[in-house]
Amino acid sequence: MSLAVVTLFPEMFGALTDYGVTGRARDQGCYELALVNPREFATDRHNTVDDRPYGGGPGMVMKAPIMEAALTGARQALGSVGDKARVIAMSPQGQRLDDALVRELARAPALVIVAGRYEGIDERFIETFVDQEVSVGDFVVSGGELPAMLLLDAVIRQLPGALGHSDSADEDSFADGLLDCPHYTRPEAYRGQQVPSVLLSGDHGAIARWRRQQSLKRTAERRPDLLAGVALSEQDRALLEE
Repeated sequence: MSLAVVTLFPEMFGALTDYGVTGRARDQGCYELALVNPREFATDRHNTVDDRPYGGGPGMVMKAPIMEAALTGARQALGSVGDKARVIAMSPQGQRLDDALVRELARAPALVIVAGRYEGIDERFIETFVDQEVSVGDFVVSGGELPAMLLLDAVIRQLPGALGHSDSADEDSFADGLLDCPHYTRPEAYRGQQVPSVLLSGDHGAIARWRRQQSLKRTAERRPDLLAGVALSEQDRALLEE
């Protein structure tokens, strides 16, 4: 998959490209990531990318012409798929990121993520060039880089070959609308707590049933709002009753 990020702080993305699952996925060729700094397209000697907002108020706003030039640079960096890239701007005003949106974005031929700073980006750039604004939650952080890394990490996990086991992403929380079940490893006893006996039984059918029940139970207790969007089978309802 071809990815690009428009950001004032490209060095931050080493946390994504150099470590863990996403670092290995890059080394294995699951994706390519281009980083484009809007300051490269500034036209004054101070490399200014922002200005005071019309109408007054605190903070600064990123300039539309410079962001347009940076977006063009990002598309060019993506090569032949650049013109087909879906442009996503990270914004508290955007659609809430969830598993369904992550899987949708993972199917795109290419993505350009725009990470804004300051008070935001000139709305004319958003209206003209951005396909979708995406939020990672109802809170505000200092810039779009961390939200962009969250989105990219979630998308990269969906790419073929990114995870060690092909079923790993499908067993994560939210993959089927529910929270994940609890997990255990050695030792069998820890601080007086035992691993549930069913997980030691070798009965794969019983283990699958227990995991499904625990997933349903955890969702009902912690995120009952999620159950409203899940089509529960009769067996699921019976497990919940238990």
